[in-house]
Amino acid sequence: MRERCSVGVVCALLALLAALLTGCSGSASGAGDGGRDGRLGTEVSPSPSRTSGYGAVFLAVDECSSFGTTSFTEVACAGERAAARVVARHDGRVADGPQCPGTTDFVLHISEQSQVSDEDGDGAIPQGYACMRNLGPSHPGDPGGGGGPRTIVGDCVYGLGDGQVRETACDGKGDKQPEHKVTKAVDKRGQCPLSTALYVQLGGEHPVGCARPV
Repeated sequence: MRERCSVGVVCALLALLAALLTGCSGSASGAGDGGRDGRLGTEVSPSPSRTSGYGAVFLAVDECSSFGTTSFTEVACAGERAAARVVARHDGRVADGPQCPGTTDFVLHISEQSQVSDEDGDGAIPQGYACMRNLGPSHPGDPGGGGGPRTIVGDCVYGLGDGQVRETACDGKGDKQPEHKVTKAVDKRGQCPLSTALYVQLGGEHPVGCARPV
């Protein structure tokens, strides 16, 4: 509720256009409908100088990239510069496509390109997005981790006012202290435990998150 780097064909320089988001914000209510939208990540454009080598599809599943302050470079997963791996890859916009896996750390948005050498040789790379998972420690997308593009069972949130909530680390080491923890995901609010004090919209197969005070 993804910054996300991804892999593609060899050493593609990806320009960072949007700031990496480390948590999710949305709406929630102690007695009414809950809501929460995932934070989505960085937008990048494939480099015109890309060459093939790491995979047949740009930013394909299981390919890796390095991290950068203003850019990302596609690298071999076995290399020392590899920092994140693509765990899912979809064409189109995030709002129109499948959700990333629950433990995705950040999402990388891919700008549509037409003047590059691409996977099928037609000179075009469609708009899409890659769901990224860090290779090393620190996984904000894990339950209670305080970030990632989705809110899942085990995550904690704090109120922003006006029914809005944002994810924060359950261990209290984030910028904000946790106020509620999502303990269960259900189809409808009536299926939540009696101890539920907040309903958080999770999306997915079980869209209602039942949260209790912490």
